[in-house]
Amino acid sequence: MPTSLTSLLQGVLTSALGVLLAVGLWGLVPAAAAQASLTSNSYDGNIYALYAGNGSLVPPRSSLAQALADHRPAVVIYYLDDDAASKQFSAVVSELQRVWLNSIELIPLVTDPLQNRGDGGPTDPAHYWRGLVPQVVVFNAEGRVIFDEQGAVDVDAINAAVSQATGIPLPEGGTRSSTESFNELNSEVVSR
Repeated sequence: MPTSLTSLLQGVLTSALGVLLAVGLWGLVPAAAAQASLTSNSYDGNIYALYAGNGSLVPPRSSLAQALADHRPAVVIYYLDDDAASKQFSAVVSELQRVWLNSIELIPLVTDPLQNRGDGGPTDPAHYWRGLVPQVVVFNAEGRVIFDEQGAVDVDAINAAVSQATGIPLPEGGTRSSTESFNELNSEVVSR
């Protein structure tokens, strides 16, 4: 009996050692390189967390209907996580949050749920979306659209519209900003 017990224990230990060795060697295999790209139309995850360094933007803290009901100026940003233009524009959206803080409701909305559905009226984001991303729509406190542009909208033009919507003046001489990349994934908006 002691011999068969010893053989059994040796077999179990050998198997366990083989598994541990395989797991240890697996850790030495180089991981595949990340495929995220600021200039591709590939899905890389939350574009605001990845490319703008600001995952707090989504989900938005308020809906358009709530912002309009509360008579708060709102900026709706229509985007797609797998769109290169939206990825590149994400730094501008993050800059809007930094500059305007709690003066506006910043509402970034992915457009997938808006496609091929009916228009629910003026409190429905689908009512304002024109089918391209990114798109920026600025509402004043009365709920009137005062700015509606598509594409790589200049952050200074958006700031001017938000200033009009909120009644908060821009710094003397306005703003002059540009978007600069500081690595292959991230960019930031800098004031000049």
